[in-house]
Amino acid sequence: MTSIESSQPLRVGVVSTGNIFRGAHMPAFLSNPHVQIVAVCDPHKPSACEVADQIGQVRVYEDWQEMLEHEELDIVDICSPNYLHAPVAIAALEKGLHVFCEKPDATNPEDAVRMQQAAEKSGKVLMVMRNNRFRSRSQFLKQYIDEGQIGQIYTGRCGWVRRYGIPGAGGWFTTKSKSGGGPLIDLGVHMIDLAIWLMGNPKPVAVSGATYGHFMDKAAPSGSRDTFNVEDLATGFIRFDNGATLQLEVSWASHIEKEQSFVELRGTQAGFSLHDNELQMFTVAAGKHMNMKPEGFTDGSGHKENVDHFVDVILGKADPIFTPEQGVDMIRILNAIYESAKLGQEVRLSL
Repeated sequence: MTSIESSQPLRVGVVSTGNIFRGAHMPAFLSNPHVQIVAVCDPHKPSACEVADQIGQVRVYEDWQEMLEHEELDIVDICSPNYLHAPVAIAALEKGLHVFCEKPDATNPEDAVRMQQAAEKSGKVLMVMRNNRFRSRSQFLKQYIDEGQIGQIYTGRCGWVRRYGIPGAGGWFTTKSKSGGGPLIDLGVHMIDLAIWLMGNPKPVAVSGATYGHFMDKAAPSGSRDTFNVEDLATGFIRFDNGATLQLEVSWASHIEKEQSFVELRGTQAGFSLHDNELQMFTVAAGKHMNMKPEGFTDGSGHKENVDHFVDVILGKADPIFTPEQGVDMIRILNAIYESAKLGQEVRLSL
């Protein structure tokens, strides 16, 4: 790994200036001294202009292809609706630009593979947002696991369930052709990725799943199924090549006590439960069950740390924690859950 020092900041062009950019990507990029946002693009021009006014000295575009053609960029930051992630990323990589993309990686495995191939061919960095890996409790757990203190992780469960939190009902979030799916591809990516990363990134070999849509008529404008044709709850079961398994539950709406996100993993020496921001560790010592609650963590989202890591990888200061291959595996898992739900049977994945 060779470090690259440059007196000039890396020039960033942004595709889509909605809430995820404003709330997560923008403050992260603005706080990094090695990058400079020089152009923003959004088909809704007032949104792009508003962001440009906040940042200052930024050129505004309505078409991302025009921005790629006219700007001298080093990085493209993609915050667009899901169906545009792959086309924008591939175009940027083919122009020799580094790419940072909001999750999910793509809406289907074929596009995820094309993104991986474009990154390999260009030699540029492709990284998709995996901010939960960078939260302080996640970093503690990863070190704890890598030190062998949990032993062999053989099973677990993860999820993110909401009582009622359907994003933008009637918009692209709830339109299958633009989003790729509902809470599974929206929320599931976060918790599945965190669980699999902590497990050591085993390869998925079989998936079983079920999806449900019982809140469509209540949420879609005028009861239109055309603008709410994704699931509002999904469950799944994943088998890996090392024999480990992972259960999954995600929902935008369901009759439950409260919203929560969680990852629970069980190893041969210990286990843990990470529910929202509460971490508990479990083990047996001298025949007695032992519980502990590690303290002293910060409650940051991990977005800034993820962007900083991406920039460090470009500059040769760090090896990538996330690889495009892991993104392909993620989309294969999500796609297989949807396929299994449709077929009513387990779906095998080739290695």
